[in-house]
Amino acid sequence: MTDDSVEFSRRALLRASGTAAGGAAAIGAVGSAAAQESGGGQVDYGGWFSDVSNFSSTVDRRGEDEITVEVGVEANQGYYGFGPAAVWVDPDTTVTWEWTGRGNAHNVVADDDSFSSGSAVAEAGTTYERTFSEAGIHKYYCSPHELNGMKGAIVVGDDVPTVEVEGPSGPVVPESAKLFGVTSGFVMTAVLGLVYFFMKYGGDYGDVE
Repeated sequence: MTDDSVEFSRRALLRASGTAAGGAAAIGAVGSAAAQESGGGQVDYGGWFSDVSNFSSTVDRRGEDEITVEVGVEANQGYYGFGPAAVWVDPDTTVTWEWTGRGNAHNVVADDDSFSSGSAVAEAGTTYERTFSEAGIHKYYCSPHELNGMKGAIVVGDDVPTVEVEGPSGPVVPESAKLFGVTSGFVMTAVLGLVYFFMKYGGDYGDVE
């Protein structure tokens, strides 16, 4: 093998190691971003959803000018729910509540009496809309079925109270990110090992006939 061939092979291996390292760094960044997104606190509703069966998390609809919330979805042992129960929007987003026609008559009433759809109605296709400009948590309920757990909330803007989620400390890393991290680590280690071997022994594998 000539000196030129050795030098060329060295450069090729160095480029390969750089690519592997860059790929590992990119994968690590993806995993970090995913961990940050799933980690941190949750919106603090102060126990508002403690008796609401169809609430598990806040649905993020920021970036949209208009959203729709269904009135009378299956929840709380009947059709006594808003769907989704909690939605996060930007300021000046218009929320339209649309009745499904199930679960008898419903309405939408703010917990602080700042808005109301009026008397409860049962007709499917009925709508009520409101544009939310003020940042904060706007809680509401259905007056005939509040005791059934028919409650909702519109979260507006970023300046809202949050609470840390109980559980293991540190961000939650998705399984896919973990798998990519382990795989990229193996690949980078193998490439760097080959580079070390080649640089130390010069790639001299004997004369080429």
